[in-house]
Amino acid sequence: MTGLGAVFRPQLAPERLRAVARAADEAGLEELWLWEDCFREGGISTAAAALAWTERVRVGVGLLPVPLRNVAITAMEAATLHRMFPGRAILGVGHGVQDWMGQVGTRVESPVTLLREHLLALRALLAGERVTTEGRYVRLDDVALDWPPGRAVEVLAGATGPRSLRLAGEAADGTVLTASTPPDGVRRARRLIDEGRAAAGRTDAHKVVVYLLAATGVGAHERLRAELVAEGDDAVPGLGVAGDAEAVAAAVRRLAEAGADSVILQPTGDEPDPEGFVRFVAEEIGPMVAGGPEGLRASGDEGTRAA
Repeated sequence: MTGLGAVFRPQLAPERLRAVARAADEAGLEELWLWEDCFREGGISTAAAALAWTERVRVGVGLLPVPLRNVAITAMEAATLHRMFPGRAILGVGHGVQDWMGQVGTRVESPVTLLREHLLALRALLAGERVTTEGRYVRLDDVALDWPPGRAVEVLAGATGPRSLRLAGEAADGTVLTASTPPDGVRRARRLIDEGRAAAGRTDAHKVVVYLLAATGVGAHERLRAELVAEGDDAVPGLGVAGDAEAVAAAVRRLAEAGADSVILQPTGDEPDPEGFVRFVAEEIGPMVAGGPEGLRASGDEGTRAA
């Protein structure tokens, strides 16, 4: 069964998070994802707050930019979340937007090398190992966590290019793909991830999370189109979905069939009702996806946010 979630976008003020997180939890949403986008909201602080305000929803951060973070700090914060909220935190790391990294003086010559070193050290620290390493960017001398997670945890990596996708397969436990990834792009990413896994001799599970830009309700098609144009993705076929629950569920199913393990619905930056959006995902899309092909053939006329 494909996992399902929604994004709390950092275009919303931080004080909006509490109401959205509680709406997601009460509606039965599986996953609520947050972003650490420069220069908006911190990923760990918002994740900790969302987890504390809720009881069951899993909270993901996609992504923590590794150029901004010493790996020991990343490990300490990740381990703290996993111990306080067992089984509910999902953390992903990535290159970060290179222009933003340049603005804060942390841009590196080889982002792939940094991500590899960070992933290997982070996963070892979270596994309770004592780590000494002298890499190009990551250097640790006899470092171990006093409070590692009480059980094995996943570390996901954000990736787009071929080298990064192969690296994710080699060194991460899962991959996060952006909303600029159509179904064919998910299939291609899966092949590259599997190449990395094979090269590393890995046979464990590897979760693929895909964001899906989605709009529903009044003006859905116009809002979707405007965001695709703004992101330069309007010429890419198969990106995003606008419409009622039936249309959105069918788009989720297409990504799942292409290889997505979890599909996270990403509202447009100008979504007028963030609380209503997470309820729509949980209460209308969730049952249709869980119901399989028969559910997808159900009428979308009953949706409360039909386009």
